[in-house]
Amino acid sequence: MKRFLTFAAIVATAFTSYSQSLDYNDLGILFGQDNNYGTSRFNAMSGAFGALGGDVSSIGINPAGAAVANNSMFSVTLGNKNNDVNASYYGTTFNTEEDYFNISQAGGILVFDTNSNSGWSNFALSFNYRLKNNFESYFGVDGNSGEAYYNIHPNDNTNPQTEFNNAQEQRFENYLNGESTVFTMGVSAAHENKLFIGAAVNIHDLRFGQTTYLDEINQDTNGNDLTILLDQNTYIESNGFSLSAGFIYKLHQNFRIGLAYETPTWYNETFEDYYEEYSAESNGIPNYSETIQELVAYSFRTPGKLTASSAIIFDKQGLISLDYTYKDYSNTKFTSNGFNNTNQDYKTYYKATHAVNIGTEWRFDRMSLRAGYHYEQSPIKDALDEDNLSGYSAGLGYNFGKFKFDLAYRNSGVNAPYSIYNSATISPIELNTNNTRITGTLTFNL
Repeated sequence: MKRFLTFAAIVATAFTSYSQSLDYNDLGILFGQDNNYGTSRFNAMSGAFGALGGDVSSIGINPAGAAVANNSMFSVTLGNKNNDVNASYYGTTFNTEEDYFNISQAGGILVFDTNSNSGWSNFALSFNYRLKNNFESYFGVDGNSGEAYYNIHPNDNTNPQTEFNNAQEQRFENYLNGESTVFTMGVSAAHENKLFIGAAVNIHDLRFGQTTYLDEINQDTNGNDLTILLDQNTYIESNGFSLSAGFIYKLHQNFRIGLAYETPTWYNETFEDYYEEYSAESNGIPNYSETIQELVAYSFRTPGKLTASSAIIFDKQGLISLDYTYKDYSNTKFTSNGFNNTNQDYKTYYKATHAVNIGTEWRFDRMSLRAGYHYEQSPIKDALDEDNLSGYSAGLGYNFGKFKFDLAYRNSGVNAPYSIYNSATISPIELNTNNTRITGTLTFNL
């Protein structure tokens, strides 16, 4: 099994025998990932908020976190994502760098005092829209493997057929677009300011597109060229839902723990429009073209996740927090008929992953300084260490009283291959991907 590329561009196997599009195993894994978009405070601390709460984005980790908030609030976040990709293929390396802007989060927490003698001091209603994954990316490469993958013209009716075995060039481009988002609606409550519990409903929306271009040029022994052009387009849209619940408990005024679980996400009525155009040109042989278009509907389920958290609070001076997340990608499953082999591949080639997020924050009067580190394993069983995702984050914030303004920088990097041929003798493109996000958040106290 090929190693897995953790970002939006991942290992390509086959829709057809020569496809560069993502197969159903790849898509199921990609759609099950969560890149932890959120407020700038959340991003600056690498999303380690499972035992902290008090931030709008914390309900995406642990819905009990809304009840930790001292007052009602509303936050909106604007972000910029920068993809820097070095693509290497048989001695040539091409660099592409693209910027993408979006509203990555918008939501609020409404806190209500119960005025009750039961010990349940307050409860909170929470709602938040956020990105889970921004698929926008591009890379291109130009090289020569020395192997002619397409060496026969489909319209060559001579006996024997001309063999174009002298590879001259392979050019490949890959465009991804779209995003997956989630809207969370939660309710939570606090008991004696010590135990916080919460639950939420998560509505997921998915829009994904991929366009690939492959241009291969080969020659026969007389120097005649055979040019193969293969264009493929895939567009997928779907909606789904999941449920989540969790608690936060203060073991001590300065130490708290948290535990949260989110169920699998069930995507129903998924529509996939696939289009492929193949053409061949060569001197003395009639041109050839072929078009394939398919519209497929199916449903699938991505795995649930369990998050255990802890945090040390140094009064009002600062804090250190840690989240551990367990997610078993072998439980990914297409629930429609006809996907038995795909589901068996999940059991055979994929595994449970471990992710760790660490964050810290230190306050200096109205100013706060933050930093974090994040690490996540690749879900492929035979992945190399370099295929795991890791990165760091940093940021600052200023409290103006009625509102707060926060900035964050987050960096992640991974190295992994992308196969453009289903051939054991042709090496994949090696991709070195560096992803950075800069976000700014306004939070209004209500």
